[in-house]
Amino acid sequence: MLLERIYDEDLAQASYIIGCQTTGEALVVDPRRDIGVYLDITEKNGMRIVAVAETHIHADYLSGTRELAAATGAAVYVSDEGGPDWTYGSGFDDAVRMKNAHRIRFGNITVEAVHTPGHTPEHLSFLVTDGAQSDEPGFMLTGDFVFVGDLGRPDLLDEAAGGVDTRFQGARDLFASLRNRFLTLPDYVQVLPAHGSGSACGKALGSIAASTVGYERRFSWWAKYLADDDEQGFIDDLLHGQPDAHAYFGRMKTQNRIGPKVIGKAPVLHEYTAAELADEVAADRAIFVDTRTHDDVHTGTVTRSLNIPGVAKAASYGAWVYNPEAEHRPLVLLSSSREEAEELRDHLLRVGIDTVRGFITSLESIDLVTPTIVRPEELNRFERVLLLDVRNKAEYAAGHLPGAEQLSGGRVLWHLDQLPATNAGTIVTYCQSGVRNSVTASALRRAGYDIAELDGSYLGWTAISGNIPVAS
Repeated sequence: MLLERIYDEDLAQASYIIGCQTTGEALVVDPRRDIGVYLDITEKNGMRIVAVAETHIHADYLSGTRELAAATGAAVYVSDEGGPDWTYGSGFDDAVRMKNAHRIRFGNITVEAVHTPGHTPEHLSFLVTDGAQSDEPGFMLTGDFVFVGDLGRPDLLDEAAGGVDTRFQGARDLFASLRNRFLTLPDYVQVLPAHGSGSACGKALGSIAASTVGYERRFSWWAKYLADDDEQGFIDDLLHGQPDAHAYFGRMKTQNRIGPKVIGKAPVLHEYTAAELADEVAADRAIFVDTRTHDDVHTGTVTRSLNIPGVAKAASYGAWVYNPEAEHRPLVLLSSSREEAEELRDHLLRVGIDTVRGFITSLESIDLVTPTIVRPEELNRFERVLLLDVRNKAEYAAGHLPGAEQLSGGRVLWHLDQLPATNAGTIVTYCQSGVRNSVTASALRRAGYDIAELDGSYLGWTAISGNIPVAS
């Protein structure tokens, strides 16, 4: 059996290829939208993709299930659990709808769907049996159910999808899924989750790629509650201290339920000249994306540009600052090469940003503007209408600047009603070190706000002798 994990460091998301080496057939679970990696791996191993499956309706990235099925002719398998409010939409009319215990068989491989609600009502995990080795399952793809060292948060529907107090039932469902499904498995079953450290789908995800049922049974934070049958203690601990959910999660959840648009072959990116870019930006026909570090951006950037610093977190930060449901102007990327621009585009595709049309390799001969920067020692004398902390709420609670209000960078564009009017005066923003601050500040400037960034952000301010943060 081939079992390969494909991990996206940007979104901390894992998908899996399961293949039968005897028949050359393969199943892909939870694919992302830029599908080349799956085609390359299966071709390298002499396999063809015959099936694509999803553990649940995802919120943190746009599913590549329909994309991969369209490219390969593979059958699609999705959950039919969770009730009518969690039924996949018309984009999945041809999909096989799976109930608990449904089995997908190809070659020597059997993949059994196990209904494990909690993170979402329709959530499935997949038990994998390699029939060439055993007649018992040896692996469980747990999706957003069980992570290494943590569990999928049950409050995401409240935080990002418009739910009202669904977290409590979700937490109870998660407790039952652990007790009745997960902990009934043998200790040797390997646990292969859909996320790792850095994902906002849990609060304490480990960086290790895999675990076992036995390890989680003994060492996870939740094990003591299950051992004592303490459901309320479990719920209280689970719901405490969850990180801010990014606002774009709501868009992902809706599009993934309906069925993401199939894009097929991406168009060739146009390489812009300085004159072309200047004309497009001046006429507000295109949005420039400055992909440099915040320190470089602070030396000068294109007016009303967005800052998405590099390939590594392009999907994450891109979804913070560009909402394709509200903004349709094409994006032009600063990139050292066409290859880098295509990689950046692929990352943005993962969060449903399909409007990248071109790139430019230099800012030479383009008029630049310099963002306003406030040094920490000048902050008390700097006239402002708001001091805004764009870190997450847990960071803010641990310590923040006196008088600062919190609204995380992943939510701010969707909650402009919590900010003063654009003509009210200057807003000073900060994060931990300056990266998230520059990203968020660029989006707020484009939205019409007068923004000044705190140089060095929180770390720079606390480094000055006598500056003491406030905890809450």
